[in-house]
Amino acid sequence: MAAVKSWSLALVLLCISLSHLVNAADDSSGGFGASFIFGDSLVDAGNNNYLPTFSRANIPPNGIDFKASGGMPTGRYTNGGTIGDIVGEDLGVPNYAVSYLAPNSTGKAILYGVNYVSGGGGIMNATGRIFVNRLGLDIQIDFFNNTRKQFDKLLGSSKAKDYISRRSIFSVTIGANDFLNNYLLPVLSIGARISESPDGFIDDMINHLRNQLTRLYQLDARKFVIGNVGPIGCIPYQKTINQLDENECVDMANKLATQYNGRLKDLLTELNGKLPGATFVHANVYDLVMELITNYQKYGFTAASKACCGNGGQYAGIIPCGPTSTMCNGRDKHVFWDPYHPSEAANLIIARQLLYGGTKYISPVNLKQLRNL
Repeated sequence: MAAVKSWSLALVLLCISLSHLVNAADDSSGGFGASFIFGDSLVDAGNNNYLPTFSRANIPPNGIDFKASGGMPTGRYTNGGTIGDIVGEDLGVPNYAVSYLAPNSTGKAILYGVNYVSGGGGIMNATGRIFVNRLGLDIQIDFFNNTRKQFDKLLGSSKAKDYISRRSIFSVTIGANDFLNNYLLPVLSIGARISESPDGFIDDMINHLRNQLTRLYQLDARKFVIGNVGPIGCIPYQKTINQLDENECVDMANKLATQYNGRLKDLLTELNGKLPGATFVHANVYDLVMELITNYQKYGFTAASKACCGNGGQYAGIIPCGPTSTMCNGRDKHVFWDPYHPSEAANLIIARQLLYGGTKYISPVNLKQLRNL
């Protein structure tokens, strides 16, 4: 008799669990909706796995600490979760945003969110051409346009619009490649730098981004978080090829990032005033990452210049992370996982500041507050 009751209780709990999952996907009346993620390799969840490209991270030991995959590589350019993964978890999204190009990005799976990100992608369409294939922001928004139509079919046009505009968050983390793999790229960019000043190039970036964000708004996006460009002159790759000391960064790269970041902040203020009902949140990634690099010991790190996984030079910063790479012992003690990207430990600190922090790093509201608007 006890066994029967035990089985009955188990079935009831299973039904409740299944019912909760179905209702979470179907419910359009309250709670958090979807997380739509756009950008570059900092938040790529595997779209590049489905492209013929030189920019890929679906090889070990990438993902070695990613619990959801059992430590197998997924296409994430880090040892564990990305900032987008961590933010989504804390905002209450039950599943990670599915990669748009993945075979399972259909039906109700998209109700939790979609990741359109591509390693090597940028604001400008020419950015990342060294990788042969990548998805720039224009193409990523084209893909969201397709998703937007799918939402109408899944929920009906009225509920779909409410779900996207009132309950979902649009995250855009992009711009670093426009400098690293476009304007500053050796050989390929010499002509561009001769013909276009830094001011002119940044003008082009801002004008493109204005049009791209406005296009998302026209597709019913209302809650935005836009990350600025981090201190790209301090990444292991830049420090290695320029043979810098540990406490040095490449001045020109950081100046370009800082100049762009000032213009970006002005753009978001402009769009907040110009697009009714929209909230554009500014994520100050530059200062956040610079804080980790400068005061790394305060956060429990032992290294802020050397890549945990990589090869070449003083900071293991030339050859990307792969099966033949040298890997550090304390992966949670390094700010950088590879020559370009933060470790999961660094991503956790960054994500928590964006979720709960004050206006020094996230303004005018943090992401928890944005979710509840």
